[in-house]
Amino acid sequence: MASERYSFSLTTFSPSGKLVQIEYALAAVAAGGTSVGIKASNGVVIATENKHKSFLYDEHSVNKVEMITGHIGMVYSGMGPDYRLLVTQARKMAQQYFLMYHEPIPTAQLVQRVATVMQEYTQSGYTEELELDDAVHTAILTLKEGFEGAMTADNIEVGICDAAGFRRLEPAHVKDYLANIP
Repeated sequence: MASERYSFSLTTFSPSGKLVQIEYALAAVAAGGTSVGIKASNGVVIATENKHKSFLYDEHSVNKVEMITGHIGMVYSGMGPDYRLLVTQARKMAQQYFLMYHEPIPTAQLVQRVATVMQEYTQSGYTEELELDDAVHTAILTLKEGFEGAMTADNIEVGICDAAGFRRLEPAHVKDYLANIP
């Protein structure tokens, strides 16, 4: 393919005037699933769609909801290798903070540091009075808006963080929430 000669740099234009690397990035974003995060009055909910692209894919080897520290979790919608890099970086940043200050890193500081790696973060906006259960329900409804096929406890993941810390919900618990979704 002729465009391959022009895909080695972010700033190299093809003869047609296109930045091929940008086109590749946009195609990767379009292929990603939906993820959502909701702040409730008594905790936080993060949820995502699990799209398994092949029967050869080991569905238990890659989680899209990960614990960073005992009180912080992370979710992604995009390129797995990028996410694994961000998870590793976030864990290192949290550990460095703990080693320096002997206390867990505040979530806002970790978000700022990870955002520096990512270059930007933009989404926000749920009410302060929202309860955790309602936030899980809202997260699942939001995922359902762009979901392809039937939503089951096997093809979505939900993580929550409350006073007890961060944890990923077990599929049986997610199934209970799904039973209440119209």
